[in-house]
Amino acid sequence: MNIYKLKYTTKETAMKDLLKKGVYVETTFNDVTSLAYGTGIQAVVEIGQIVLTPPVIEDMQVITEATYLDGHHYDVMCEQDIDFGSNSIEVNNPKHVFLGHN
Repeated sequence: MNIYKLKYTTKETAMKDLLKKGVYVETTFNDVTSLAYGTGIQAVVEIGQIVLTPPVIEDMQVITEATYLDGHHYDVMCEQDIDFGSNSIEVNNPKHVFLGHN
């Protein structure tokens, strides 16, 4: 089983790449198009933006806005090797893990 930690500049660029690589495939049923996992894909988790520092809130007012790590993040678990190029990253402190897999 392969686990990929991915970082893209935006959600839109991520979706284009995940479709191009067959992680997601578009399916149509009863004139409704939706996304499904491609062959060999076990799970896709959209992490999104990762909070670096949480907001400071006092008396229901935001005093300091949250700050975020650059990029839009995904985790992919699959059977096959996929070349995600520079979008594949090494993570020291993961925000998400697949149970039983490092």
